[in-house]
Amino acid sequence: MIRVGRSICIPDSEIHLRFLRASGPGGQNVNKVATAVQLRFNVRRSEALPGDVCQRLVLLAGKRLTAQGVLVIEARRFRSQERNREDAIDRFVSLVRRAVLKPKVRKATRPTRAQKARRLEAKRRTSEVKEGRRRAPHDEG
Repeated sequence: MIRVGRSICIPDSEIHLRFLRASGPGGQNVNKVATAVQLRFNVRRSEALPGDVCQRLVLLAGKRLTAQGVLVIEARRFRSQERNREDAIDRFVSLVRRAVLKPKVRKATRPTRAQKARRLEAKRRTSEVKEGRRRAPHDEG
């Protein structure tokens, strides 16, 4: 059981881990031992996540989500299987935690009279500075 928040716990039965051979550092060990980890989690069929969290998770997952709605996270950063497993689970948990947070609803507001005055004053000052950079007209006399 993986605890994501106070109210959300994901059972181990919904997370599938697969071990495969990794490329990268490890010498000959790379060719013999399956150290890379592939974590698979079916977002659309999950009973542990509420509907709104599932929708946000689908948006956050991006390319890591298959057409069938399965989230795939691959971890191959480390040379040991155990550390890659922990890395995959940590990345999964942080992704779900981001999905749990509800985005703030933006309220449309209008600028105050003082804000408008400050903006216009700043524009006037900028205009004066640029006006001062112009060359003075040549006096013919």
